Amino acid sequence: MAQTPLLEIRNATMVFPGSVALRDVSATVHAGEILGVVGENGAGKSTLMKILAGVYPAGSYVGEIFLEGRQLELHTIAQAEELGVVLIPQELNVVPEFTVAEYILLNREPRRFGVISRRRMLERTQRLLDEFELEIDRETPMKALGTAQQQLVEIIKALSKSARVLILDEPTASLSIRESEHLFAQLRELRRRGVTCLYVSHRLGEVLSLADRVLVLRDGELVGLDDAAGLSQERVVSMMLGRNIEELFPKERTEPGETLLEVRDFSVPHPEQPAKRVVDGVNLELRAGEVLGVFGLVGAGRTELAMALFGAWPLPPEGEVRIRGRQVRVSSPRAAIQSGIALLTEDRKRYGLIPVWNVEQNLTLASFAGLSKLGVIQSGPSRRLARAYVQDLAIKTASLDESILNLSGGNQQKVILGRWLARRPAVLLLDEPTRGIDVGAKVEVFRLFNRLTRDGLGILFISSELEEVLGMSDRILVMANGRITGEFAREDASEEAVLARAMGLAA
Repeated sequence: MAQTPLLEIRNATMVFPGSVALRDVSATVHAGEILGVVGENGAGKSTLMKILAGVYPAGSYVGEIFLEGRQLELHTIAQAEELGVVLIPQELNVVPEFTVAEYILLNREPRRFGVISRRRMLERTQRLLDEFELEIDRETPMKALGTAQQQLVEIIKALSKSARVLILDEPTASLSIRESEHLFAQLRELRRRGVTCLYVSHRLGEVLSLADRVLVLRDGELVGLDDAAGLSQERVVSMMLGRNIEELFPKERTEPGETLLEVRDFSVPHPEQPAKRVVDGVNLELRAGEVLGVFGLVGAGRTELAMALFGAWPLPPEGEVRIRGRQVRVSSPRAAIQSGIALLTEDRKRYGLIPVWNVEQNLTLASFAGLSKLGVIQSGPSRRLARAYVQDLAIKTASLDESILNLSGGNQQKVILGRWLARRPAVLLLDEPTRGIDVGAKVEVFRLFNRLTRDGLGILFISSELEEVLGMSDRILVMANGRITGEFAREDASEEAVLARAMGLAA
């Protein structure tokens, strides 16, 4: 790895009203390295990256930034990009109607006599696509691409601007294992070419396998900057949290009780091709006090299974669903809730939260009927209910009137969990409950698993993180192509066996 200093951060400090986001952070980033950047939500990662990318202009923070020995006075994102520093955010903001060629060369289209030369634009785009072995039609609309392809196009767009420093924020949050591996291969190739990457992620395993060094922030302060080769996940977690934790997955064993959920010959039709099944003949049982893990690769049918069991699928499913031995018809979310089924959705921002509402409103949403009198929500009971769950789940919020968008990802998840716990369900369907939250918040969520199973709830735990499924489940179901392809007791499950079944292979 090259050791030439490329980017230097000296005594960066950023103060927001009521809090210090960064405190005297100094670090050197080498040319041609992948630097992992980790820390809990609120540790200062995003603030530091936004300073480097010109989102926060010079003058709004204290400290100095140097690029190849030259002090930067960035006032706009465009200015940072002109100097070769480009931020690729977690939530991409592409122009959906533009073709790949139009998007990559946006505002930099080749012209002849002031008129855009479409031929030269397509030729230049094709050279870029070929260079990175990206098999995408240059005339495909951006909206027709998957998230992984959009992300790679975004990287190519940045490199077409002669980017020397790429800042990637949670780049694999929405990618499959295969898509993530392709991205990692591209980043390693960029490193070989001398491009520097700042890689921000909560997924410590991929950070340690990909990065040359790892920068750790805690409460706005730099607590570590070390070679990745000498670090373990446990050591990084300890630095991030400021305390040692015995394990990342604090699973408690509970003796399973009665069967809460029974599903027989359950099939879910494709929303646009009803003759095709996205879930095909699934059978499962979930008992009180049990965490039943469901693992599968992208397209396996996990989310479709959860949505259909909650009555939120566009077309009615086939098969039989029983709650505590009584057959129920989950024809709508209302029917599912009344039957004792609750769902925490995979995409909390799109399906779980009401962004214009505050913490209290989001938390009590599922209980409005019981809190209303003559169609009007009673303020006193509503606030008492919300306050009780904020305290019970240790939700960190300034007040019940705080905007839900001001909370960290982990606390947003707790609000949604509190919403469902207030309904006292028998079965919790948790679809990617730790997506986009930091390690400390994950441990809190997992400890909540233990408490809920002690109270006799049944948890159907869907995750694309195999370590989580292995670490927190009593039993594991594996899905591939809409079918159950394997079932493992906790003690019999291994990464190799579960992955083999997820890929449709023999164990």
